[in-house]
Amino acid sequence: MRRRWAAVLGVSAGTVLLSGCAAVDLPLAGVRVAADGVPYALIRPCGDDRYQGPSLDGRARGAENGPATTGWDVKKDELRGDADFPLFSPPDAWKARHRGEQRLLPDHDYVLRFGHYITGDSYNGIVEFSAEDIAALKPGQVWADDRAMSLGEFEKLAEDSC
Repeated sequence: MRRRWAAVLGVSAGTVLLSGCAAVDLPLAGVRVAADGVPYALIRPCGDDRYQGPSLDGRARGAENGPATTGWDVKKDELRGDADFPLFSPPDAWKARHRGEQRLLPDHDYVLRFGHYITGDSYNGIVEFSAEDIAALKPGQVWADDRAMSLGEFEKLAEDSC
């Protein structure tokens, strides 16, 4: 009988520990296209939350587990506030490390993300897209949450996700 209770207690404790540790992915990042055709990254952390490690990873389609061949990454913590910048030109203060070609490439899949990691309140802002998704956007649209939407819809989606 003790073994059964110990097993139940162990499974319950393990479930609580595992479920409380993972950061949830939220649609707090998006991509829009400016009037001149330049794609822009949109980052919308919840409220005044600090975030870290924004990155853009591009991989040839079919190479999801391979190394990113285009994009950039930032090793800074303690970033704050909304950000809106050319997709391949993050703010200079972030000191991004660039890799590969700095433009959207055909037959590539991209992930733009950032993280907010605090015990019990961790999340990733994330958007996945392709060059074709962005090329199909109409003026004023944003790609986020696997679909095109207006900028206002994106801002509401991000706010409601928090």
